[in-house]
Amino acid sequence: MLMAKRKFIVHVDMDAFFAAIEQRDNPKFRGKPVVVGADPKKGRGRGVVSTCSYEARKFGVHSGLPISMTYRKCPHAIFLPVNMEKYAKISRQIYKIFYDFTPEVEPISIDEAFMDITGSFHLFGTPRKTCLLIKSRVKRDTGLTASVGLAPVKMVAKIASDLKKPDGLVEVSPEGLLGFLWPLDIRKLWGLGGKTEIILRKMNINTIGELAKKDVKELIDMLGKNGAHFWNLANGIDERGVESAEEAKSIGNEITFDKDTLSREKIENTLMLLCEKVSDRLRYDGVKGKTITLKIRLEGFKTYTRAVTMGVPNNFTDVLYKEIKNLYNRFDSKGKKVRLVGVKVSKLSPADFRDTLFNEAGDRKKENVHSAVDKIKEKFGTGSIHRASNPTIGK
Repeated sequence: MLMAKRKFIVHVDMDAFFAAIEQRDNPKFRGKPVVVGADPKKGRGRGVVSTCSYEARKFGVHSGLPISMTYRKCPHAIFLPVNMEKYAKISRQIYKIFYDFTPEVEPISIDEAFMDITGSFHLFGTPRKTCLLIKSRVKRDTGLTASVGLAPVKMVAKIASDLKKPDGLVEVSPEGLLGFLWPLDIRKLWGLGGKTEIILRKMNINTIGELAKKDVKELIDMLGKNGAHFWNLANGIDERGVESAEEAKSIGNEITFDKDTLSREKIENTLMLLCEKVSDRLRYDGVKGKTITLKIRLEGFKTYTRAVTMGVPNNFTDVLYKEIKNLYNRFDSKGKKVRLVGVKVSKLSPADFRDTLFNEAGDRKKENVHSAVDKIKEKFGTGSIHRASNPTIGK
């Protein structure tokens, strides 16, 4: 009988990524609570925290916290806007480091990735030494720290990377896997949401070990197919592999209004701005997309998405906006005010790939126009030029 080959899965999570970059670039921010996100406007701001430093977390601040509540918790924090262009540039630098250690890299977000080093760790010594080298390279090349989890399966690697932040390294062996997992609280399980947590706690299941020892049929009765899924995870069974993907799966942007609005003009202007930003990013990354998604959040926080898939991939602002505006025109808000809008493009392919010969001359003209605009923005800044139908948002 052949024995299954042991896997060495790494999960890398950058520590307080956006805030750490700002602290790195400005020595005055080091050792102080830094919050990157929306403008708090002295407690009256809208939006949420994108990332905060560990100094800010001591005051109960965390990612996703409403910015108004953040200001009340930590009014003396240094509040900074999101500088996505800078963060994306550093993210690409970090991902290049990852690919120096293995071709099997699965991007999860701008600051988080899985790596399968099963076939490459021998080039660097042991799996643990490989992880130490990854951390060392990131620190040397970027001045930033990363926390790393090393385990036989993805879910355990992800949990491990979170346990000794910042700058941590936690290794879990196959022999110690259940001993590592079972004492942990059930909320540590990757993908377990709030509603499922409430159901499990009502069943007096509070640790991963208690979940693992439960009758799987009872869990299926309570949770459906997710019952078997979480029972498997609790027992260290996770057959998901690292899905290599050198290209982003989607590119998007969204804006939360200062005040919920019914103004069609304001919403359409904002959608144009978002299409322009997404178009810029698509061309910067050298990709086009087929599926365009509109996101709308109404007052009361109910969120809707509407999507359309085009016949051919595209990255032109006017094309994106035409499709987004059609989706918006067909959306019925039932008289409720709009709190947030977003634009996302997915089903990406290389920008130089053409699956049609029709309208190629027209596409070239548009590409020339976009290229000229890109050069102006590169030289004079992203705010130097906008489409005439896109006045400053929020005037």
